[in-house]
Amino acid sequence: MPHTIETADVAAGAAREGWVELGSREELRELLGEPWPLVIEKVHDRLTGQDLDILARSPFCLLATSDADGNCDVSPRGDGPGFTHVLDPGTLALPDRPGNRRGDSFHNILANPHAGLLYLIPGSKEVLRVNGRARILKDAPFFDTMTREGRRPELALLLEIDEVYLHCPASLNRAGLWKPRSWQAS
Repeated sequence: MPHTIETADVAAGAAREGWVELGSREELRELLGEPWPLVIEKVHDRLTGQDLDILARSPFCLLATSDADGNCDVSPRGDGPGFTHVLDPGTLALPDRPGNRRGDSFHNILANPHAGLLYLIPGSKEVLRVNGRARILKDAPFFDTMTREGRRPELALLLEIDEVYLHCPASLNRAGLWKPRSWQAS
């Protein structure tokens, strides 16, 4: 029998038999337990010296956005270490570099300003999470400082920070992300 969408749907439905879905926040809290006070207390709304150090060393981050209907997008952003421009302890900017020209993140931000950034440093267990409200700038005096290889950005994402904190590195450890022997050959 040829593989069709209908047969795929039937197979998917059969594979889902017996699934038990989580139903509430209370059920989730019961399963997870209460977070340690340290986890809650580490969240702050201004960049600290440790946060600034990570930003200065990070060549890569992931930008999470969603449109007005909640449809999500995660986009990689990167450049040389320290590519994120810190305007003040509550505001940072990411230069837009040439890419695929889709602009999914920017389209989302125009409809919903909430955005999240996750900064990584190759080889480091430090993960910095920054959440806030984004705007798109076409120009600002600090664009000159974000010029790379003679190219001044035409756009920048400005993020007003709501919360920032060091994220637990457990997932990096489990994935062996920085351990070349765990990588599969392509």
